[in-house]
Amino acid sequence: MPVLDYRLTQEHETLRKTVAEFAHDVVAPVIAEYYERDEFPYDIVRQMGELGLFGLPFPEEYGGMGGDYLALCLAIEELARVDSSVAITLEAAVSLGAMPIYRFGTEEQKRTWLPKLCSGEMLGAFGLTEPGGGSDAGATRTTARLENGEWVINGTKAFITNSGTDITGLVTVTAVTGVGEDGRKEISSIIVPSGTPGFNASDTRELSFDDCRVPEANLLGERGRGYAQFLQILDEGRIAIAALATGLAQGCVDESVKYAKERQAFGQPIGKYQAIQFKIADMETRAHTARLAWYRAAEKMLRGEPFKKEAAIAKLYSSEIAVTNAREATQIHGGYGFMNEFPVARMWRDAKILEIGEGTSEVQRILIARELGL
Repeated sequence: MPVLDYRLTQEHETLRKTVAEFAHDVVAPVIAEYYERDEFPYDIVRQMGELGLFGLPFPEEYGGMGGDYLALCLAIEELARVDSSVAITLEAAVSLGAMPIYRFGTEEQKRTWLPKLCSGEMLGAFGLTEPGGGSDAGATRTTARLENGEWVINGTKAFITNSGTDITGLVTVTAVTGVGEDGRKEISSIIVPSGTPGFNASDTRELSFDDCRVPEANLLGERGRGYAQFLQILDEGRIAIAALATGLAQGCVDESVKYAKERQAFGQPIGKYQAIQFKIADMETRAHTARLAWYRAAEKMLRGEPFKKEAAIAKLYSSEIAVTNAREATQIHGGYGFMNEFPVARMWRDAKILEIGEGTSEVQRILIARELGL
């Protein structure tokens, strides 16, 4: 009789182990120094590119590795077990930077941008969120008008990951390009290359457009379908964020087990005390369950089945348990949990954003309820 089998294929398991070793051997020893210096880890990103991580889910004809979305998520989880900032760099570069071009771009756009995005030589970003918008992405105020074969863009975006690095090559932005017959805003997606006059990105990842002109051919996908396209990209991206959150939650377990074996209190390792054992057991249970949730969502996506509800469930649950595990890991570490040399200090700071980015927990609950017919 048929059975559910969540075992990874040999190819996927080999990839997982390779990324796990990279995270342990390359990222872990140096990432704290990047935080101390407040520097972007360009050398780590370069090595990730050499491993082919940025091209994992894309066809070889565009410079990719010919893998699938599961492979990407496995890599993201393993990176996040060590550092979520490196993991989110990969997640955003692929899910938000390159994937819209692959899904909706013309053949010329794909061949122009994807090879460099897949190699990690260039990072892409997606500019949706605006200072006064947040979850209400349909309230976009940035505008773009056609003038002599060019899109003239004006407006501001905020909190755009990967948009302000030295290797950012493009940002795809949503902008109001007209008003439909029903009176609703016509929102389109437009590719804006870095360095375009009138386009500025700040260190706080705020983007501003002041009569920024790009060719009419930079329209990504069908005019007026920009918002709908991005909702599709978000459904996929939520699986990747769930994998990242699972990795962070598992990293909290890893660090807590290590610390509980080393830290002595009242004459023995604190891991010998049932209170600590129970905390860590609960943390492991949460991480394990979160992994099953994103595996299920990824499975449905790869089968071509509807997966919106499963992606929302995975994103909601994994992001919330990442916060819980980070809090518990900090409690186990005590005062050391606030010291930068201990990874859990970073994990505690990094976890909360996972309940906000790519759809807040409240938005996920709305989506789940809608899928249930409410």
